[in-house]
Amino acid sequence: MPQQFTKATYNAICDKLAQMDADFANVIQLYGYPPMWTRPNTFETLVHIILEQQVSLASALSALNKLRERVQEITPGRILLLTDAEMRECYCSRQKTAYIRYLAEAIISGQIDLEAFQQMEDADIRAQLTALKGIGNWTVDVYLMFVLQHTDVLPIGDLAIVNAIKRLKSLPKETLKEELVLLAEQWKPYRTIASMLLWHYYLSDRKPKM
Repeated sequence: MPQQFTKATYNAICDKLAQMDADFANVIQLYGYPPMWTRPNTFETLVHIILEQQVSLASALSALNKLRERVQEITPGRILLLTDAEMRECYCSRQKTAYIRYLAEAIISGQIDLEAFQQMEDADIRAQLTALKGIGNWTVDVYLMFVLQHTDVLPIGDLAIVNAIKRLKSLPKETLKEELVLLAEQWKPYRTIASMLLWHYYLSDRKPKM
């Protein structure tokens, strides 16, 4: 079983990271502890994460709320009853409509079992989810972090994380992602909580963006 964080352990892990990295200590001193962002282990949550791909959080939430209005409860069966036109009215692009339907079909068929993921290793969960069209590593990273609360996930495909590391560490804009992944090795086995601190810093810091 991968290590998980809880409300009871979250701030203590933040403190450990602050001891490991003075920059994190400064973030906590300036802005306090980051929120413990979590989401339930549901089909709706994965739909929400798919909707968040490459758009603003506000846009994704608008689409999710439109789907909720349309079907009341976002379940695989109810989503599959919607036509292309109805999905468009809920601000779902053609591509994301297809991705959401692939996921719904996988859950109905038993190919994907969200409850079983609670007991599985990251690599096995990643293999199952990325086998579905439209689900890549960023989507899996967010699921592992926010839903399953695994402690050691680094979402290096997230632009805010990349920019936050560069800003916090005063790195050049052209620093490669591979270099950032190596830098983040020092935060093991708590890279999820390090990422929460980075997002918190990114959202709280008022310096001009890079």
